[in-house]
Amino acid sequence: MLLSFYMQKKVTFVLIIVKPHYMQIQHLRHSEIDFERWDVIIAQSKNQLGYAYSWYLDIVSPGWEALVSNNYEFVMPLPVKRKFGIPYIVQPILTQQLGVFSALETTHEIIQFFIKKIPYYSYEINLNEGNFNKNIIPLPNYVLNLNESYESIAKRYSKNTIRNIVKTQKEGLVLRNNLNIIDFIDFYNSVDKKFISINSGVLKKLLERAIEKKAINLMAVENKNNEIIAALCLFQTGNRLVYLLPISNHEGKKSSAMFMLVDYLIKSRAQSNLNLDFEGSLIDGIARFYKGFGAKNHPYYLLKRFRPTLLIGKL
Repeated sequence: MLLSFYMQKKVTFVLIIVKPHYMQIQHLRHSEIDFERWDVIIAQSKNQLGYAYSWYLDIVSPGWEALVSNNYEFVMPLPVKRKFGIPYIVQPILTQQLGVFSALETTHEIIQFFIKKIPYYSYEINLNEGNFNKNIIPLPNYVLNLNESYESIAKRYSKNTIRNIVKTQKEGLVLRNNLNIIDFIDFYNSVDKKFISINSGVLKKLLERAIEKKAINLMAVENKNNEIIAALCLFQTGNRLVYLLPISNHEGKKSSAMFMLVDYLIKSRAQSNLNLDFEGSLIDGIARFYKGFGAKNHPYYLLKRFRPTLLIGKL
């Protein structure tokens, strides 16, 4: 560990740089992880993400394992699954980014060191935006900083976004806060989806635990008949609001209900230190929706090795 000291205007700054060759990285099975210590590290991390808390991982990836440096200065969750007795690592559902987390500077060398220590031959996992790696594939993620006034942010809305917000006002749609879990899941299950549907038991368990942690808000948009036409699970940890699970039925899409909901989020949380994380998309239309609110691309990174067909299946 290298400590460098800087003096400027009688203020001392301490920069702590950890060199990989000073590290000892342990592979811990699930039962060996100090979960209390783990969660403190995630909370203090420069690249803190709610997906990496132990309670979240326990639900989306039961039995997850970890790589941990010396005294938990750096940690990396390993979402391990097994098929035909073969262990492999795959990104869990409802978990956009994982990778290495630390309150210290996470250099390219440290990321590479952790990658080399992954104990399983087959993996496909997303490293977080703080794990820049020039050798692996960047994926788009759109994030909007909410530290300005609503008026300043709204000035950067696209013409299409403004048009759709005006449309929702003419439709007479109503926003509903604090939707209950059952209503959210019932609506989620009622909507035809083009993507993989989340197991209702897993979703219910995650929502219940997140509500205990005061980490989510379930919101909905209703039509004039008080029928839900769109809903959102908004996930917050630290200063990050994650657009975790949006869902619209046919009427909701036709009425542009999500434009109304996102505009409300921005208006109600403007001039804060929060970041609205849309979770990105490779689909042009969805990415255009996020960028229409002024969100900027903060890429994360796809790490992949030896993914045979027999190990690819439903998450």
